[in-house]
Amino acid sequence: MMNKDLVEQTRQKIEQAQRVLVCSHTRPDGDAIGSLLALGQALQDAGKYVQMVSEDGVPSALRFLPGSEQIRNHPEDGFDLVIVVDSSKLDRVGAVLDEVDQIDINIDHHPDNSQFAQINLVDAAAVSTTQILTRLLPAFGLEISPVIAADLLTGMITDTIGFKTDNMHPEVLRMAAELYELGADLPTLYHNAVAAKTFEAARYMGEGLSQLKRQNGLIWTVLTLENRKNAKYPGRDDADLVNIISAIDSADVALIFVEQNPNQIKVSWRTRSLEIDVSKVAHQYGGGGHRAAAGAMIEGSLQDVQADVVQTTQRMIFKK
Repeated sequence: MMNKDLVEQTRQKIEQAQRVLVCSHTRPDGDAIGSLLALGQALQDAGKYVQMVSEDGVPSALRFLPGSEQIRNHPEDGFDLVIVVDSSKLDRVGAVLDEVDQIDINIDHHPDNSQFAQINLVDAAAVSTTQILTRLLPAFGLEISPVIAADLLTGMITDTIGFKTDNMHPEVLRMAAELYELGADLPTLYHNAVAAKTFEAARYMGEGLSQLKRQNGLIWTVLTLENRKNAKYPGRDDADLVNIISAIDSADVALIFVEQNPNQIKVSWRTRSLEIDVSKVAHQYGGGGHRAAAGAMIEGSLQDVQADVVQTTQRMIFKK
C-alpha cells in the first residue's frame, strides 16, 4: 500500500510547481513511454509547463501514442520540479539529469529500486508503473482523459505481455476495464503494442530464430549488427523476440543477446517459472529488473559476452 503521507506531499509539490521535468529510462519500453506521457499530459492538462524526456527518444513501435512527438531526448529551459518514472536507479535515466542537483519524485514498480529521490513512491507488487499512476493521478488532483487512459493501458499491456505474466492479479484487470470505460481502445492498443510487427521486424526476428541454441532448461539466441542490416530493421532492440522464445515449452529461461556495437551487448533474460529469479543473474552484470524479466548492458565482444553469460546463467539458475 502506498504511503499516504508521501502521496499527499507529492500532490502538494505538483500543485505548487509551474515547470515540470518528467524523465524515464534509456531504451524505453511501453511502460516507460506510457508513464512518461500519462503523467506529462495530465500535468499539461492541469496548466503546467512540462518537458517529457527520454534519452533514446520513442521507439517506432510506440509512436502511435498521441503526444509521443513531444518527448525530447534532452531537457531544455528551466524547471522547478523533477519527476522520474519507471526507473529503479538514477543511472538508468542516462545523461539527461547529469546537471540536475536534486530529483524530487521517483515513481516506480521495480523491486530493486534504489530510492534515489526525495520522495519515492515505489510499489514492487504493481505489474507496471502505469498501474501505480492509474491509482495516483486522481490522488494528485489530476484527471485521466481518454488519451491519458490509453497511455496508462499501454503500459499495463506491454509490461504484462498482454495480461499474461505470472504477477497478474484481478486488480489489474479491474483497472484495465476502468481505463477502457474512460475511452482507451483496448483492442487497438493491444494490437499496436503487442501484436503488430513490421515486415522488417519479422525478418529480424527470423534471423534470430535461425540461430536458436538450447542447453538444459536454457534457450538463447543472438541478434548481430549484420542481422539488423540484413533485415533493414531500424531499432536497437530485439523486436520482442525474447518474448517469443520464452514461450517455447522447454524454455525454463530464455536469453537473448543483441549487439549494439562491436563492443557492447544488450542482454535480456525471461522466465515463466515461479521458482526462478533471473534478476539475480542480471545484477551480476550491473543490470536489474524483475524476477521474471531482467536485462543488462555488457561491454565486450558478442562471442565473449555470450559465452560468459550462458555459463553464469547455467551456474546460478541450473547449478551446472
